[in-house]
Amino acid sequence: MNHHTSNRTRVLTLVGTIITQFALGSVYTWSLFNARLSDKLDEPVSQVAFAFGLLSLALAVASSLAGKLQERFGVRKVTLGAGILLGLGFFCTAQASNLAMLYLCAGILVGFADGTGYLLTLSNCVKWFPERKGLVSACAIGAYGLGSLGFKYVNMLLLSRTGLETTFQLWGVIAMALVMVGAFLMKDAPRQESASQMAGARDFTLAEAMRKPQYWMLALMFLTACMSGLYVIGVAKDIGEKMVSLPAAVAANAVAVIAMANLGGRLVLGILSDKMPRIRVISLAQLITLAGMTLLLFVPLNANLFFAAVACIAFSFGGTITVYPSLVSDFFGLNNLTKNYGVIYLGFGFGSIIGSIVASLFGGFMATFNLILVLLVVALVLSLTIRLPTPALTAEQA
Repeated sequence: MNHHTSNRTRVLTLVGTIITQFALGSVYTWSLFNARLSDKLDEPVSQVAFAFGLLSLALAVASSLAGKLQERFGVRKVTLGAGILLGLGFFCTAQASNLAMLYLCAGILVGFADGTGYLLTLSNCVKWFPERKGLVSACAIGAYGLGSLGFKYVNMLLLSRTGLETTFQLWGVIAMALVMVGAFLMKDAPRQESASQMAGARDFTLAEAMRKPQYWMLALMFLTACMSGLYVIGVAKDIGEKMVSLPAAVAANAVAVIAMANLGGRLVLGILSDKMPRIRVISLAQLITLAGMTLLLFVPLNANLFFAAVACIAFSFGGTITVYPSLVSDFFGLNNLTKNYGVIYLGFGFGSIIGSIVASLFGGFMATFNLILVLLVVALVLSLTIRLPTPALTAEQA
């Protein structure tokens, strides 16, 4: 493949990835539907909202399996499949008449489709641009974030005009169409041979990576970032109402503040990560999250301080999930990135669920905040002390 065609292929793959990520990000508008579904199914909101926790978990599990599927079928076919499954998930969600069906359709089906498309297209796109990993991650994950903002307006408009069932069906059609268009623009990235050989072959298989303490240090740091980000994002409106006694309409602004901060974090930290060591970007994100958590835990809040606190946490969370794919490739190589990052990405699913479980067991936000604070301090120590792993010596080198 000559340089010109290869560049055109790269750019088309990037465009396709951005379109796909935009559609996949739409699942983050889920909180718009909790109250409506609660009325329809006559179940408490907390039970309905658990569908989103399941979605996050299914998304993470699917992400960890996506590498296997790509090896077998290639990125285009797997993404097409994910798009069709996503549309199907929303169609079934429209028909859901009880909680079990909602959990199965909106949680398992939609989450699984979303996760398959998300990590696969992202890591494939990063592999096409080894010299600009941070920037390309920021574009793709920024599109995922913008999807939640764009679909907020689409879904609110649909809800006001058509009603719940039709909204889910139309959302399914739009998301499926976008993912399929994106899939047709993508091509599988070539394997990276020369670069890794020059660097002393630092391409670890998943089994080799998991034997390194660094792998588990990175995993714990990721889990902590996801728990703080997802938990606070999930309950931000409620924190505003209960802890800061803001009127519901003002508290709802937290959603917009979070979306902007999240996007800002993706772009600022993503771009920074090409200019300084990525692990330092993570340390910076951890310090900003600590500032936000300290505000929530120890400072009497007013509206502005509350928005500042959630903005800090959302900014760092957005930045962390942008920088992490490239960070994992710095440690364990690009060729097995989808698999190596896939298992770490399970922390995204577990993080979102652990936060909610701790809150429900120990009565509210404060318990989870305290747990997150302790984990953040541990994670900060890890990010300041972690070193690159030494490759296992091959027989010739030994």
